[in-house]
Amino acid sequence: MSSWRLDGKTALVTGGSKGIGRAVVDELVALGAHVIVVARSQAGIDETLAAHPGKVTGIAADVTSAAGRARIVGAAPATLDVLVHNAGGNIRRPLTGYDDETIAQIVSLNLLSPLSLSRELHGRLVAAGQASVIHVGSVAGIIALGTGVAYGAAKAGLAQATRTLALEWASTGIRVNTVAPWYTRTDLVAPVLAQPKRLEAILARTPLGRVAEPVEVARAIVFLALPAASYITGQCLAVDGGMSIQGLPYAP
Repeated sequence: MSSWRLDGKTALVTGGSKGIGRAVVDELVALGAHVIVVARSQAGIDETLAAHPGKVTGIAADVTSAAGRARIVGAAPATLDVLVHNAGGNIRRPLTGYDDETIAQIVSLNLLSPLSLSRELHGRLVAAGQASVIHVGSVAGIIALGTGVAYGAAKAGLAQATRTLALEWASTGIRVNTVAPWYTRTDLVAPVLAQPKRLEAILARTPLGRVAEPVEVARAIVFLALPAASYITGQCLAVDGGMSIQGLPYAP
């Protein structure tokens, strides 16, 4: 069953102290990996370390800053088997409601930072021999949703970056994939899910009739890190309860 384990492997997860990222950390540890958690809050890191004594280390850093990424690279090991770009966020507005600074902030967090960090950790991924990079995208990068154009464009760019890097880095044994979630029960989206009409619309659009739990998205991410997924690269996997395939609701 070694194809379904990560014993002796080292993984780095950005945004790893909350929500989907924390669930990814929990799953990676359960499969035998040592995990480096990156988050802006030291308190969140400390909580994660306390949950997994001896199996997790932490780096407090902002992935959108050059200094933060330098801190991550400086603390990363010589070989890195798994890199999960989970840090992300959004400010929902129409295009005419954005100023240039806000657009740049959203694009930097969701697209430019993962690309920069992958570039800066490339040598560590090559040294691992058969590394896996997983981007946490969004179905907003696949179909049009009311997320705001900056976020949707950034996540669509991340999916295309996945395809391009998968081609570019295949000869070094690095696989690159994206997981694209739909609404997931995290603190970040709790205010949306607390609105009855919004929740009703979300569930009506989702064939499975519910939102995802963080662990359900995490398991898809971690699967792509496993040796069992060794022939999968350049793909964008929607973890969305069927939302993105529904044209009209099924009427028996």
